[in-house]
Amino acid sequence: MRIVITGGPGSEPIDQVRYITNQSTGELSVKLARRFADAGHPVELFLGRGAIWRLESAKYFQTTDELGRMLGDLTDRNSVDAVFHAAALSDFGVEEIIVDGVRIKAAKISSDAESIQLLLRPRPKLIRQLRELFPSAYIVGWKFELEGKPEDVAQEGARQIAKNRTNGCVVNGVAFGPGFGFCTVKGLIQTVPTKEALAEWLLEFVSKQKPERTQRDEAATTRHADSQKEAKGRI
Repeated sequence: MRIVITGGPGSEPIDQVRYITNQSTGELSVKLARRFADAGHPVELFLGRGAIWRLESAKYFQTTDELGRMLGDLTDRNSVDAVFHAAALSDFGVEEIIVDGVRIKAAKISSDAESIQLLLRPRPKLIRQLRELFPSAYIVGWKFELEGKPEDVAQEGARQIAKNRTNGCVVNGVAFGPGFGFCTVKGLIQTVPTKEALAEWLLEFVSKQKPERTQRDEAATTRHADSQKEAKGRI
């Protein structure tokens, strides 16, 4: 299987030296990449530049737009069998900066300012573009929640799948409790205690899934064989 994995924190610029970012070490995505690679699968890993965990073969991104361009530039995207979108991308970008009551555009905000206000706007969600980028892949998103009950988090995971035309969602966070869960559009189907256990389970589970591309190829082969039989029958 050809595997694409995103991980680590995405960042959005405030000025040319400061960023809004998320807390993510990149550990889970690196462990996923190592497990699939150890099993003999080609892996393409994209990590946020702020990730603490690193892999020599990884490619690094800063912003959501940069990651989107990198994924779009992949050759033969239709041959990707699975995508694990674990990157913690920024949900917001800076639209306006107000320093001491005045809107500014500066390469670097002065540290002598008495007050700084940032107007944030939601950023486009990359997960909504993944189905167009990888039409044949088994796509797994992530849902990290701090509030609510485990069943609420599982419902959010199922909603993410339905909304973004993905196939699965890994859920975790304080609201879910210890470990990780895996959801399909029907709800929670598996829980695992650790990152290592999650990587092992995903390897086994996704290996059993048939990408749409494979199904289409098999259907085309069957139709071709049937047409040949019909042609021979007419001779």
